[in-house]
Amino acid sequence: MRAFSYERASTIEAAAKAAASTDGAKFIAGGTNLLDLMKLEIETPTHLIDVNRLGVDRIEPTPEGGLRIGALVRNTDLAADERIRRDYAVLARALLAGASGQLRNRATTAGNLLQRTRCPYFYDTSQPCNKRQPGSGCSALSGFSRQLAVVGVSDACIANHPSDMAVAMRALDAIVETVRSDGTTRSVPIADLHRLPGDTPHIEHVLERGELITAVVLPKPLSGKHIYRKVRDRASYAFALVSIAAVVLPDGTGRVAVGGIAPKPWRDEAAERELPNGARAVTAKLLANARPTEQNAFKMALVERTLSAVLAEARG
Repeated sequence: MRAFSYERASTIEAAAKAAASTDGAKFIAGGTNLLDLMKLEIETPTHLIDVNRLGVDRIEPTPEGGLRIGALVRNTDLAADERIRRDYAVLARALLAGASGQLRNRATTAGNLLQRTRCPYFYDTSQPCNKRQPGSGCSALSGFSRQLAVVGVSDACIANHPSDMAVAMRALDAIVETVRSDGTTRSVPIADLHRLPGDTPHIEHVLERGELITAVVLPKPLSGKHIYRKVRDRASYAFALVSIAAVVLPDGTGRVAVGGIAPKPWRDEAAERELPNGARAVTAKLLANARPTEQNAFKMALVERTLSAVLAEARG
C-alpha cells in the first residue's frame, strides 16, 4: 500500500471541496472495497477524506411517502429497518444476499453503489485492463469470462457491476442525491448513475470530481410481490452469476431489474411490458443486444430460467 494523507471531514461541503481541490483524493467510509484495492495498488489515492462523521446515517420518511436513506447507513441497518422489510422487501432481500454479515456491518449505502467490478483481470495488475489502465486492452475478451457481462459491453470492456443492492434500487426507481464541490446539489436517477463502458470503461459513473453522495431516495412503496433471486456458484459470500429483483403485481405486470450480466443494473421497461407473456418474451427483449462470450453464453438461458422461477414464485 502506498503512503497517503488523511483527514476527517466535519461537514458535507468541506468534504466535497477538499476532494475537488486535492489531486488523488478519495472519500472513505466503510472502506470494504477501497482498502482492498489500495492493498493491491489498483487504487492509489494520495489523500483519504473520512466522511463517517457527516451525520448522513439516518433513514427518514419523505413528504411524498417514500424514504430517504442516508449515504452512510450501513447495509445491515438498512436491511433490518422495519419500513424497508415491510414496504421495500426486494431491497432488504437483496442486501441480505450480498457479502457476509461482517462486511454488511461496515458497508455503506453510497459505497455499495460505487463499488468497483470484481473482474479477475481488473484485480490482476500483471494483466492489461482498460478499466484499471486506460488504453492497455481488455484481457477478459480472450481470457476467463464466465462471471462477466453479456449485455451493455463494448470492445474495450466486458466487466460487470457486482452490487446486489443497486439491482433492487434500480427496480424501485431510486434517486441518488449528491452535493458538488461548489455546494450545489442535484438528484440523479439510479438509471443514469452508472455509465456503460464504451471507449472509456475507467469512467464508471456520472459523478463529478469532488461530488459526494448524501442520500438515496426511494419513491412511495410498490404493491405486489417483492422477490430477489440470486444464482451463484456457492450458497453464500459469492457474487451473482445472475440476479433478479422483481416486483410483480397480481395481474402479471411489474418491474424487473437484473444483476450479474451488465456493467450496471440492467432494466428495460419495454421488456417489462412482456411480463404477462412469460419469461421467454421478457428475456428476448431484455437481452436483444447481448454480446456473450463462449464462456458466459450460458447466462442467456440462465436469465430466462431465473426469471421463470421468479414469476412462478410470484404466482404462488
